[in-house]
Order: sequence, then structure tokens, then C-alpha cells
Amino acid sequence: MADRTAGSRDLPDVADTEALGHEFATMLRPGDLVILDGPLGAGKTALTRGIAAGLGVRGRVSSPTFIIARQHSAGPDGGPGLVHVDAYRLGGLDDLDALDLDTDLDDSVVVVEWGEGVVERLVDEYLIVRLRRDDDSETRHATWEWVNR
Repeated sequence: MADRTAGSRDLPDVADTEALGHEFATMLRPGDLVILDGPLGAGKTALTRGIAAGLGVRGRVSSPTFIIARQHSAGPDGGPGLVHVDAYRLGGLDDLDALDLDTDLDDSVVVVEWGEGVVERLVDEYLIVRLRRDDDSETRHATWEWVNR
């Protein structure tokens, strides 16, 4: 998946979710925005861990639920940094503006959980990834597409 096409995939376990994130990282560059949509437990943070590993950023990736945003510096290979945001508790555009994400887009990839309907205005093109989990199993399902505004 080295191109920016739409797709879908079943993800039987967490390692598969992280591997998909790693694949996304091969096509991401500074200035890219990734919006993750899905219920609790769908794999949003696992996918972000895979993106972070693929980008080679520093630091452990965990859910930014309580601090809203975590910034990960570029790794020794000089790739882009990563900003991981949880937009669930953002109250609106003022809270989004306070995060100053448009500045982070200059040299980082920005991944926003729960961001659909909130952060799209930051860029002209973004990747939306929708994650769902089967009720009766651990299998997750991902669909993704690049959106041009």
C-alpha cells in the first residue's frame, strides 16, 4: 500500500492493526492529517502505535485521552514527528485552535482520534480511517480513504 488509494482490511488481532498503521506510515509525510473514527476498543491507539513505529518517532505511544495531545519527536532517521490527539473532549473550534495543530502540521504527521467533523478544516486533504470491531470476536475491520475538501 504505497499509494494513496482507498481500501479495507480485516484485522484479526492487535498486531495486524499495528501492521496496517506501519503501512500507512510509508505514505505519510509532514503536513498529513489522519483522522481515526471508531468506538472504544476499535483499535485507534493500536493503529497510531503502528504509524509511530513506521515513522520511527521517539517515545511510547499511548492514548492521549487525559492530556488531549501528545507530541513525539522525529527519530534518528530524520523523518517527521507525530502529534497524537484525542479530540473526544474538545469543546469546539476554540479548543482546537488552542492546540495549534496547524503549526504542528509543518513538520509532523497529525493523528486525531475522534476527530471527524472537527479537524478537517486544517488541511485540504486528509486520510480518514474507520475502525469497527465485531461484537462476537476480537476481529476489527478498517476502511480508509483520502478525502479532498
